[in-house]
Amino acid sequence: MTDDILTTPDLIRFGWEEWVALPDLGLPALRAKVDTGARTSALHAFDIETFGSANAPRVRFTIHPIPGREDLVIACSAPIVDRRNVVSSNGESESRYVIGSTLRVGGDDWPIEITLTNRDRMNSRMLLGREALKDHITIVATDRFCQPELSYDVYSSLEVRRSAPKRALRVAVLSREDNYSTRRLVDEGEERGHTVEVIDTTRCYMAINAMAPEVHYDGKRLPRYDAVIPRIGATVTSYGTAVIRQFETIGTFCVNGSEGITASRDKLHAHQLMAQHRIGMPNTAFASSPKDTDSLMRLVGTAPMIVKLLESTQGKGVVLAETKKAAQSVIDAFRGLRANFLVQDFVKEAAGEDVRCLVVGGKVVAAMKRTGADGDFRSNLHQGGTAKVVRITREERDIAIRAARAFKLNLAGVDLLRSETGPKVLEVNSSPGFEGIEEASKKNIAGMLYDHIEERVRPAPVRKRKLLG
Repeated sequence: MTDDILTTPDLIRFGWEEWVALPDLGLPALRAKVDTGARTSALHAFDIETFGSANAPRVRFTIHPIPGREDLVIACSAPIVDRRNVVSSNGESESRYVIGSTLRVGGDDWPIEITLTNRDRMNSRMLLGREALKDHITIVATDRFCQPELSYDVYSSLEVRRSAPKRALRVAVLSREDNYSTRRLVDEGEERGHTVEVIDTTRCYMAINAMAPEVHYDGKRLPRYDAVIPRIGATVTSYGTAVIRQFETIGTFCVNGSEGITASRDKLHAHQLMAQHRIGMPNTAFASSPKDTDSLMRLVGTAPMIVKLLESTQGKGVVLAETKKAAQSVIDAFRGLRANFLVQDFVKEAAGEDVRCLVVGGKVVAAMKRTGADGDFRSNLHQGGTAKVVRITREERDIAIRAARAFKLNLAGVDLLRSETGPKVLEVNSSPGFEGIEEASKKNIAGMLYDHIEERVRPAPVRKRKLLG
């Protein structure tokens, strides 16, 4: 009679331990212990945190899917189905979050509910309770792995990264302003199912120690974010980059790192960095002593020339000196204010126009030509300039990508001047605005940034070595 049951075509035979997959969570291979004495299934999880709205709460957690391999960490997130008190086999009660997921065994898939708990000491990262076992499953308590065997080797495959499901992320936007760019980042992220929180950079404070570096905000430790999008204002660059360094220390993916933002904000440093990477730019000179004024001007060329404060943004602190005498007067005035500045060749043929190339993840995703207001050599939109979409050349595309790469920026606005000798990089902006470029190009720039973030926070394949099981 038993043999007849086991040969029934629709019957699935399980041993007391089986290989399973949870594709919704990006877990292609797990060893699960089958326990009909337990009602609810359980999955190994740690760093469990809730996020999202009260109406649609979510939980994020991490897992070491391979026992003994703490170098492999998979981050997961899922909607919360319930919260239950679960009594373990030793009689201890624990309140656990309950999530739903697809269970895949062999060629069969079906939905199950899973509780989250730390099973770090267990060889089986998952326990399959009786609620997860379909009616046509029979348990053979003396056998193991009756279903097709899987391998932990899949975690060292690039295919794992490519096939990882898009999960809900917890994202922080570091911004002090409620402007178009910040609102777009929030709206686009939430539309994709992510939780996006706007954090005022200056209200962050940090616990700096070797064991557990933390970022605090309004009296509480900030949670672990999947990604941080810096929108650091020029007036708080120093403190803002310190906060980003703290997130980098924790291991959070920051769209733009502290090193690149710092370099882009210091115009002297920025031009030295571009020179180091052989990136074309207008002739530029810098000096500290007033005795060097004439020599400084000769290094740049003849008037007209640009005198620019090192910390200038949005076209402020940038002066066009049309004659040598005017340039000397401006330089003397800046020195009188003890301001740091540089002198730069004025590219006449640009005629008050520049090209803004928006680089995301090492690709130019949009470009616009900016034209200054009547009588103004500056093309910044904040100074009344106008913008329209423009087709850029391969040379302009290449130089924009090289400039963003030199500053190690995943998001950059690279401003180019079209000169007779080819494109010249005027500036690399580490917090480019979205409004002008989205309006001119009709492209979803915020969406392209989230595409890059979602790609970067997927689990990376681990180096292959002898695996257990």
